[in-house]
Amino acid sequence: MNSPQQEVELVRDVNATLIPHGEEFTLGRGEKVTITHRLGGNFTVMTLQGMYRIGSKDADALGEQQEVFVVDNKFSDDQSPADENKIRENLKSVFDPEIPVNVVDLGLIYRVEIEQNEERGRMAFIDLTLTAPGCGMGPVIADDVKSKTLELPGIDDAEVEIVWDPPWNQDLISEEGKMELGLI
Repeated sequence: MNSPQQEVELVRDVNATLIPHGEEFTLGRGEKVTITHRLGGNFTVMTLQGMYRIGSKDADALGEQQEVFVVDNKFSDDQSPADENKIRENLKSVFDPEIPVNVVDLGLIYRVEIEQNEERGRMAFIDLTLTAPGCGMGPVIADDVKSKTLELPGIDDAEVEIVWDPPWNQDLISEEGKMELGLI
């Protein structure tokens, strides 16, 4: 669960992504930021200049500890390789930094397929949409989706494509997502 908003002073310079434009900026040491979300290991912060996403690897700049994810995509004989359902479940740890609901419950994941590729191994193909076509955070969210997919056993590579058909609408949000957003 998200902790309440908290104002902190950055202990070092940190690269941050401007939301929703997706541009990279450096926030300076000593700057005060308000942490509004701690989701999927990443942080959404507010400054007087706007809203930014700070990645998990830079948690120390906020005086926080980085969430450590053990990536072992090899699987043993008694463990089966990840399937489409396991991928969707793992993608519940990926968030749009503006919305405190994961991309699966928001209805942003349209397709998950796995194919065996002679050159690239067992590949996952994922179609991702966004809540708005102008969202500059698309590539950042797509990278998060790819990273979370590659954490799974038996997935050698992944391709994430941002698609716009069908257009996203609130009807695609799961019951859990609607409850989190207060829509029901």
